[in-house]
Amino acid sequence: MSQRQVLQVFEQYQKARTQFVQMVAELATRPQNIETLQNAGVMSLLRPLLLDVVPTIQQTAALALGRLANYNDDLAEAVVKGNILPQLVYSLAEQNRFYKKAAAFVLRAVGKHSPQLAQAIVDCGALDTLVICLEDFDPGVKEAAVWALGYIARHNAELSQAVVDAGAIPLLVLCIQEPEIALKRIAASALSDIAKHSPELAQTVVDAGAIAHLAQMILNPDAKLKRQVLSALSQIAKHSVDLAEMVVEAEIFPAVLTCLKDKDEYVKKNASTLIREIGKHTPELSQLIVNTGGVAAMIDCIGSCKGNIRLPGIMMLGYVAAHSENLAMAVIISKGVPQLSVCLSEEPEDHIKAAAAWALGQIGRHTPEHARAVAVTHTLPVLLSLYMSTESSEDLQVKSKKAIKNILQKCTHLPALEPLLHDAPPNILKYVVGQFSKVLFPWIFRYTSAESGQLSTTY
Repeated sequence: MSQRQVLQVFEQYQKARTQFVQMVAELATRPQNIETLQNAGVMSLLRPLLLDVVPTIQQTAALALGRLANYNDDLAEAVVKGNILPQLVYSLAEQNRFYKKAAAFVLRAVGKHSPQLAQAIVDCGALDTLVICLEDFDPGVKEAAVWALGYIARHNAELSQAVVDAGAIPLLVLCIQEPEIALKRIAASALSDIAKHSPELAQTVVDAGAIAHLAQMILNPDAKLKRQVLSALSQIAKHSVDLAEMVVEAEIFPAVLTCLKDKDEYVKKNASTLIREIGKHTPELSQLIVNTGGVAAMIDCIGSCKGNIRLPGIMMLGYVAAHSENLAMAVIISKGVPQLSVCLSEEPEDHIKAAAAWALGQIGRHTPEHARAVAVTHTLPVLLSLYMSTESSEDLQVKSKKAIKNILQKCTHLPALEPLLHDAPPNILKYVVGQFSKVLFPWIFRYTSAESGQLSTTY
């Protein structure tokens, strides 16, 4: 055979390998092909191709593995058991940018499924290599590495701490300052996934200077970036008064209120969540929200959306109202009660109804004036029907009963109580009758209370 004929054999072999990995990568994009590929032993066939002499074959083999591992945890487990991870980690440090992106994609696809699989990635030394990739010149490599780190960190505090210990936080903060929008998005998401687990991890993010940079992007025109920025700030603010105050000090108000009017529903939801996480901590932080027009803006937002998008806003009104009489009155003056009553009546999901019932109870529990503001919206019969309905979830029944009790113990507006005389069960009726006795026979009530030595509002 001539030299050309000999070389032709190798060329054909290379062509066949190339066609094979390209076809597998293509087939792996369709869910209906995954089981067939798995049964055919595709994982063991792809593994040696990761070390192929041809770079494009290596890259495509890694891409195919990532797509397969991304599909379910069985295939991701096969990547771990096949001892493929050390190979990928080594290649991350040594290969070109195309292979780095593909290898990081495999790590991300494996790590997303469970804490155990994410731990396997940590155990093979991937974090240090991924962190090095955050300093790569190519934005695509950085983005792929951030994806992988975020998917590892999101599972639990221990894995997040491992990401922190590898030195990722300062580089993630640098990534949110890069010009590429896609890189900003995923870096903000990764910071959110780290901060969510504990006050200590959130403090680590804060200490790296993340809040100021995140706050500057609240009004960025890119909706997906705003979602992640608002989420990250929420995950920081939720843990403690100090962290919430640090977020507020970055001057997020009134800019964050603009997000409540955003066209993107998830920007609205995440902005509502951020305001809720700030307001829940102290009366002072809630008062700040009231002073900047946050309560009125939130009520408008609740009126403009449906379902789970409303939920954090409903809860925020409840948290604000719970703090004090004056803050509850601010919710009433801003016409929050009618909007919450609408949510209670119209929302099909029990957990949203439960949140609305809880919020109304927090508003009405302070004084007769507060209770009247809730009662005149015909909320009490709705709460009673939800409490008595066998179709209501246990949580909805509990919160409806508690709200009825809170409101009834302060309500002296008899026309609002009359419908309950006919329909209420004995355990609720005693509160209704008690309120009638307080209004119609106050001298008896005062005498009884004085005799027993108990407060007149105790039943």
